[in-house]
Amino acid sequence: MASNATLDPDEFPWAPSRGDAPACLELVIAWSLDEPQRLGEAARVDETLILGRGTPDPFTPHARFRRWRPGPSSPATPLESPRISRAQLRLTPTRDHALVVENLGKNKLLINGEERERGQVHEGDTIALRNALVLVVVQREAPPAHGGPDDVFVFGAPDAHGMVGESAAAWRLRSELRFAAAHDHHVLLQGPSGVGKEIAAAALHAMSRRSARELVSRNAATFPEGLIDAELFGTARNYPNTGSAERPGLVGEADGSSLFLDEIGELPTAMQAHLLRVLDARGEYQRLGDARPRRSDLRVIGATNRPLDALKDDFAARFLVRVVVPGLAERPDDIPLLIAAALAKARTEHPDLADRFFEPSGWPRLHPDLVDALVRHRYTHHVRELLRLLWLAIATSPGDFIALTPEVRAGLSLGPAASTAAAPDQAAIEAALAAAGGRTSVAASALGLSSRFALYRLMKRYGMAQE
Repeated sequence: MASNATLDPDEFPWAPSRGDAPACLELVIAWSLDEPQRLGEAARVDETLILGRGTPDPFTPHARFRRWRPGPSSPATPLESPRISRAQLRLTPTRDHALVVENLGKNKLLINGEERERGQVHEGDTIALRNALVLVVVQREAPPAHGGPDDVFVFGAPDAHGMVGESAAAWRLRSELRFAAAHDHHVLLQGPSGVGKEIAAAALHAMSRRSARELVSRNAATFPEGLIDAELFGTARNYPNTGSAERPGLVGEADGSSLFLDEIGELPTAMQAHLLRVLDARGEYQRLGDARPRRSDLRVIGATNRPLDALKDDFAARFLVRVVVPGLAERPDDIPLLIAAALAKARTEHPDLADRFFEPSGWPRLHPDLVDALVRHRYTHHVRELLRLLWLAIATSPGDFIALTPEVRAGLSLGPAASTAAAPDQAAIEAALAAAGGRTSVAASALGLSSRFALYRLMKRYGMAQE
């Protein structure tokens, strides 16, 4: 007699054991003055740990940074910044998914931009050590267990398709796009404005069997009213007037390739109905003025920031595969990598910026307060908005350091910097001057001072030489 008992999925031999990797918070490096190449490295905090510089005491649990990726993670070397004490912070996880942070070292601790000696942080908060290190707090799942052939690239850099990110959300997106590319169904990309759906569509096409032919793209919101059929399906010769040339239309151009229709949710409902036949397996369509139907072997990739119910049910049903492109709120640890990639591109394309804002090694001179603020900002237009704010910082920085200027603060809806903040002490000034190679304008910017003359006044107060 058959049993009516329900099988627990854990009884299946292929089911993973539950609880193998309990959820815990991680600290991800968002900025480092002395070790800028470490962006994106993460340390899990699943017990009370000490964060500090150098080889850890074997008898004291220390935070250990790793480069988390599909497959075995790659351990990183200990932190080496001389501005960080050997026992700088004590990190204690709580039961409500928070971290208690206590400052044990000489450097000043800032939590969400405010100087503290002790505090509690949650997902999305930042921890900074003055002029040394900025960390973002995240809680994330492990990346996919297996990568693909396109997943071998420099840690933190753009991948082969120009996508940037080492977060679990970024790796999950790569995995879903690779799956979609391998199966020849129509794909709907969903996500808010500015998250990079166009880059995702190009990556999907490049990984597919159709990549030998160029991707055909069009923003569906730009179709001229009354001419959508002609734009999509084309027109026969002599239509609508004698002597008119034949036009293949987007569907004809995409035969053997992919057709990317951005903002597909903006298509009128009647036009969505016109596309149903070409979205079916036979790919049938008819040019205006043609007597016989044609066939196109195409894959349609649609993208929309609108709710799914904005599409006709039978139209949406033709998109068998749906991929959600995550917003920056789901991947704050990727924001520093996106900044670095954008600045690397700017350095290549704009020699004047390279001379002004970059070290000879190629690393940008970024004020940590700017990185801290950009990581904590709540974006409405995501990557597009991040790039706009970054270029605003470049355009309005008065020195040779990309700073959190008043214009950027206004764009972030932050108030003006507090004028009553304590002046930096002598040790902070010495550290900033050493980091800036003696350049007082750079050191003043790093210390949050209005100009190098404000720095000169402080140096005079402390009896410091002004070579």
